[in-house]
Amino acid sequence: MDIGTDTGAGTGTGGDVPTGVGVGVGVGTDADADPGAGAGRGTGPGLCDGRVVVVTGAGRGLGRAHALAFAAEGARVVVNDLGVGLDGRPGPDSPATAVVEEIRALGGEAVAHGGDIATGEGAASLVATALDAYGRLDTLVSNAGFLRDRMLVNLEEDDWDAVMRVHAKGHFLPLRHAAAHWRAEAKAGRTPVARIVHTTSGAGLLGSVGQGNYTAAKAAIVGLTLVAAAELARYGVQVNAVAPAARTRMTEQVFQGLDALPEDVSPLVVWLGSAASEGVTGRVFEAEGGRLTVMEGWRPGPTADKGARRTPAEAGETARRLLAGATPPHPVYGG
Repeated sequence: MDIGTDTGAGTGTGGDVPTGVGVGVGVGTDADADPGAGAGRGTGPGLCDGRVVVVTGAGRGLGRAHALAFAAEGARVVVNDLGVGLDGRPGPDSPATAVVEEIRALGGEAVAHGGDIATGEGAASLVATALDAYGRLDTLVSNAGFLRDRMLVNLEEDDWDAVMRVHAKGHFLPLRHAAAHWRAEAKAGRTPVARIVHTTSGAGLLGSVGQGNYTAAKAAIVGLTLVAAAELARYGVQVNAVAPAARTRMTEQVFQGLDALPEDVSPLVVWLGSAASEGVTGRVFEAEGGRLTVMEGWRPGPTADKGARRTPAEAGETARRLLAGATPPHPVYGG
């Protein structure tokens, strides 16, 4: 039940805890909370030992929780964030460095990236940062985003373009540059165990009143996920999407009673980003608190084939008969 849970901020932009041995818990409780005790490394092996993980929009909220959780499981993390506000406009400073320092203080390895991943140059430099710092790239988690909510009759073209840009283009461009790297690796005989985790939303799956731009962008991410999973499998790349519900600065006004935290979503993201998720691709999950759901999207329902063209009246009669036997759609959020 998410209407904007991917932490915001950045076009560059409870329940379970990560399961590695010796993992501590206690990341902040919302997007702007002070850092807690963090997720520190223990002495045992982690689920992502040796992996290099890029997380976009990782300065706050869900992205920050994901970065800390990956580090707790032994990953070296590239923390991307522009440090912009909820509406995507520039903020006073970038929080990416603070997250990097937090990871390093807990014994992990991380570097910051402040580029705009909704540009080709920024997305290319994101991948280059991982390769320059650690010599490899294993997992891409695309999470950056922001909101500009309006009812459709009040939605300005600029607000549509800005939200589509950060969510849809901000998922496509990092994927494209990471996939090009992995394809080259596979063709050189070094087929990777690569993972991409996209961030969609309940809004993108079911719709959300007052969020036409956000809903369209998040639905586009689901379509991109399905195509990427099919196209990139030959190169050793798995692609999945998560629709999270968590209390962040993007949702605190919309869902004031929502108790689920970003840290509740991160265990699934970490697993999907690890080698342990072998064979899982082209899937969409919803995660809220301790609840995980495999989402099942469009598939053929009742059908009728006349074998010839219908008149409009016949088409309407057939459509009504089919609808009578179909499962009613889930209500749109806010409807």
